[in-house]
Amino acid sequence: MRPPFRALAAGSLFVIVLGLLPLPTGLARDLEAAEPLGQSRSEEEGILILAHGGRAEWDAEVDLVAEATRAHAPTAVAFGMANRASIQEAVDQLIAQGVARITAVPLFVSSHSSVVRATEYLLGLRVEVPPQLAIFARMSHGARGGEGAAHAGDHDLGITPVASSVPIRMTAALNDHPIVGDILLSRAQAVSTRPSAEAVILVAHGPSSDDDNQRWLTDMKRLAPLVAAGGFGRVECLTVRDDADDAVWDRAKAELRQRVEKAHADGLSPLVVPLLLSYGGIERGIRERLEGLEYRMAPQGLLPDERIPEWVWSVGSVPDATR
Repeated sequence: MRPPFRALAAGSLFVIVLGLLPLPTGLARDLEAAEPLGQSRSEEEGILILAHGGRAEWDAEVDLVAEATRAHAPTAVAFGMANRASIQEAVDQLIAQGVARITAVPLFVSSHSSVVRATEYLLGLRVEVPPQLAIFARMSHGARGGEGAAHAGDHDLGITPVASSVPIRMTAALNDHPIVGDILLSRAQAVSTRPSAEAVILVAHGPSSDDDNQRWLTDMKRLAPLVAAGGFGRVECLTVRDDADDAVWDRAKAELRQRVEKAHADGLSPLVVPLLLSYGGIERGIRERLEGLEYRMAPQGLLPDERIPEWVWSVGSVPDATR
């Protein structure tokens, strides 16, 4: 059974609007089609970063990403889990700056989640109302104080789409973007001593839904070869599914331990590389699950890293990366 407390990492979710409907692989991520980070971009385009807020340190990391993007285009951040008030405030900020259209970039590990689908609906990009939206509407989950932290003044309880006088499009989340693979390779190399004799185990939070979990794993399997390019003995992946029911959680814990034990049995040193936006809770749960086993863990999540603002810019610059 799981311990009574399950920490949630602030970086589990992110709405730059970092997705809602699953996009075809490769959509909204072609770096060659995007303008280089240093190039100027039309001032008519505004960037809306959707992120799961949390600890002050995490929020500060998101703000740094936004600041890097702001040097090239008007940028606003909406913190929270499908928080209508926070998203509306960010949209209003961008419109006040004179943008003619808005690109929402979800700063999330995956597009395949109920939060992303609810955000799509709030942005007017999904017709049907996601069943979880009413639950999110009653939560302040990560919304920063003073920025739509709750829906107390929102008489529709945050379940109607935001108002916008300009068109809004939304990109995919990080998913299987090559930049993610590049960062994960760096994280593995940070704890590697002899790659050919090591097994890299990519570990993500994962969703509650079995269908969504399979989509997470499919994306992670596409990232694995990018990490394997570092010469590692093997690269595998799994999710810990912190928010699933106890039976699913127990199976995920057992699988994680088995992967580490099998690496040792095969003569490989296990390197655990969490696929998390930021450390702040979930990585501690991973360590608790692996208590008593020998392994090395990457020193940090995807952030901080200058390649994340590069990703935001690249997906936000691809004109057909819409939802």
